Amino acid sequence: MTAGAAGSGIQAAGRTRVVIEDISPSVDGGRFAVKRVIGERVVVEADVFADGHDHVVAVLLWRPPAGDWQESRMTAISNDRFTASFETVELGRYRFRVSAWVDPFESWRRDLSRRPADDSDWAAAMAVGRVLIEEARSRSSDRADKILLEAALAALAEAPTAAAQRAAGLDPALAAAMVRQGTRRHMAQSDEFIVRAERPRAGYGAWYEFFPRSCGTGGHGRLRDCLPMLRYVAAMGFHVVYLPPLSPIGLSNRKGANNAPASDANDVGSPWAIGNAMGGHKAIEPALGTLADFRWFLEEAAVLGLEVALDLAFQCSPDHPYVKEHPQWFRHRPDGSIQYAENPPKKYQDIYPLDFECEDWRSLWEELKSVVLFWVGQGVRIFRVDNPHTKPFAFWEWLIDEVTAMNPDTLFLSEAFTRPKPMKRLCKLGFTYSYTYFTWRVSRHEITQYFAEITAPSVRDFFRAHVWPNTPDILPEHLQGAGRSMFAVRFVLAATLAANYGIYGPAFELMENVAVAPGKEEYRDSEKYQLRHWNIHRQDSLRALIERVNAIRDAHTALQSDRTLRFHATTNEQILCYSKAPVNGVGHAMLMVVNLDPYHRQSGMVQFPLEEAGFMRTEAAQMHDLLSDARYIWIGADHFVELDPAVAPGHIFELKRRGRTEHHFDYFA
Repeated sequence: MTAGAAGSGIQAAGRTRVVIEDISPSVDGGRFAVKRVIGERVVVEADVFADGHDHVVAVLLWRPPAGDWQESRMTAISNDRFTASFETVELGRYRFRVSAWVDPFESWRRDLSRRPADDSDWAAAMAVGRVLIEEARSRSSDRADKILLEAALAALAEAPTAAAQRAAGLDPALAAAMVRQGTRRHMAQSDEFIVRAERPRAGYGAWYEFFPRSCGTGGHGRLRDCLPMLRYVAAMGFHVVYLPPLSPIGLSNRKGANNAPASDANDVGSPWAIGNAMGGHKAIEPALGTLADFRWFLEEAAVLGLEVALDLAFQCSPDHPYVKEHPQWFRHRPDGSIQYAENPPKKYQDIYPLDFECEDWRSLWEELKSVVLFWVGQGVRIFRVDNPHTKPFAFWEWLIDEVTAMNPDTLFLSEAFTRPKPMKRLCKLGFTYSYTYFTWRVSRHEITQYFAEITAPSVRDFFRAHVWPNTPDILPEHLQGAGRSMFAVRFVLAATLAANYGIYGPAFELMENVAVAPGKEEYRDSEKYQLRHWNIHRQDSLRALIERVNAIRDAHTALQSDRTLRFHATTNEQILCYSKAPVNGVGHAMLMVVNLDPYHRQSGMVQFPLEEAGFMRTEAAQMHDLLSDARYIWIGADHFVELDPAVAPGHIFELKRRGRTEHHFDYFA
């Protein structure tokens, strides 16, 4: 900006005295949308002030995705901070901004309330008020307001005493009329901010991942063989079934069992090596069935109350039709061959990455958008996106905006196990939620530090955590060789720390724990490369625990949000204590106490001050452990706990006043 332009801007705003700054919620100053789900309130705050002592009025203006601007008066909190809110009730993008101005009549009323009756300037002050009211009467086109304002003018002029004049000037009806007929001279206005309102499944859900090809009774499973598995998953209380890619699998450089570089005729290959002569990203692997079978799968899942999430992997096998039809979409080596994917020392000879820097990038983008829209057309509304951090950020922002503009109920999960800043950037760009580092956070310090980071107010407005204790790619070190107790601990943590979580099963509930080699985080006999036939009816399965915890989650709104997560001190490093408040104050507060040591009994004191939670100093709280159905009475701030991992991984307490069923805890607000 030139000096002249800057000077012109200052002159144009020279009579605007109000400053509006530090607006929240906002992401990077409004560059990106704030995330909410339908039914959530958007609480807007802003610093609003002016020079001098005049009264400042601030209003919040907001507009729903399909509607007109609406307005609410903002309330002063403290220290020139104002607030107001609105509720998201429909899918799409809301917009809001803050406007403010100096209100001379409200300034006059405030001073009138303070002015002593014997003030030498009393008559002059009354004259100022009459001028302001007369100006409003002249502007008004409302007959009722005109009559009211004329009566106020008469009262101020004819009242026999200063007390009567004061009462007339401070009349609430007069104040309301002056608000309706007031001017907003020299009004300041903020930039617009965007709120992306998404459906409730964006804010809360339990996911279960399985491979349909492992559902066969003897050989390769088909989609229509999956009905027993769908019933099994639904019975455990999951909401979303997530499937690996269903597209035809390449033959060239197909990987064998345990990621062996060579394969034989019986090897089924990796589903992420997408495409062969039977089709690419818009086709179904023939061994699984047909598109009609997939639509049947979606219908059967819906009947059971399950939604289907589909893997979206933008990469190709050497046999993908794109390789012949659009060779310009791939990166070529100097010898003319196409560069396969690698992340040294890992090599993926069966996968060709797409070249997003190619000259023909626009047609590549459009084709990939058509892939998403194809599956949306089949009925898919949730996509788990494979390695999005290896594709340009600008592409994802464009793609998600394009898809959600046409289908605002579409959700995207980012599988970006990468550096923190790229992970967060992807969520800013539009991904509904993101995988997290929970998979590797084990100690009390690691867990509390990490979840405090990702649920901080500055982060939670755009980053939704989706936690997974395992994935087909990752068997973390602490699960290798571990027994039932460790798996139980990690499950309870995942399901109660985060509103959104998932497990890769049946490997998880059947406690699959053998790595392919020492020092590796990959499964031996990984389902990524071969068929597995699981005995889901094993007596030692964690199925009962999973079913119980999912039922607890569904019954308690406190566990359906991450916004009120708080950690509490304990005297034992092996004991983790945290709480969540009920959403919108409805329901019960929940307190979790987990033994992080899966091998030994641990005990200690938990610091949870019941007095701060709304109880009287000597009042008792009934702590109902929903895992064991045991009940305890707690009083005060410090409470003894003892947990045996052979019995239970922890407590999931429902916090009640004795003899009452509902309570709202300001402590958690």
